[in-house]
Amino acid sequence: MDVRIREMVLDDCDAVARVRVQGWRYAYAGLMPQSYLDTMSVEEDAARRREFLAKGHSRLTNVVAERDGEVVGWGCCGPSRDEDATADQCELYALYVLQEQVSTGVGRALMTELTGGAMAAGFGRMTLWVLEENARARRFYEKAGFAPDGAEEPFEVNGVVVPEVRYASALTR
Repeated sequence: MDVRIREMVLDDCDAVARVRVQGWRYAYAGLMPQSYLDTMSVEEDAARRREFLAKGHSRLTNVVAERDGEVVGWGCCGPSRDEDATADQCELYALYVLQEQVSTGVGRALMTELTGGAMAAGFGRMTLWVLEENARARRFYEKAGFAPDGAEEPFEVNGVVVPEVRYASALTR
């Protein structure tokens, strides 16, 4: 595979913001208010990422996928934010690839890196939240070994409730 996965660095913030914003616009079109997606700003997202990375959160993993020297994907995980989380549970916070990279192995490579890193850090279980109506993402996570665990949560975007479901997977080699 011609995809290289590596740790995200400060110089990647603009490219990661582009991946995230384009990823949201592609993945969530028709699932959340278009007005929200249209107002997302790559510049504002990049500024938030720079500020966040500069703080140095040691328990978070941020990785990028590069193809031909261009950042084409990004993923992030860390300790679970769920109230019912156990100490050995981490959470996949984000996994996005550029639209033209969907179904090319980039997402799978990012997921492999993130789950492997979580296992190496001592986590035994990973969870993630996905929009209930996001069939494409749900299929991807199911192929990666995740399954719904019964938890659901409302997610509000511009006054519209967009339900999310939690998926979980045991982290094993």
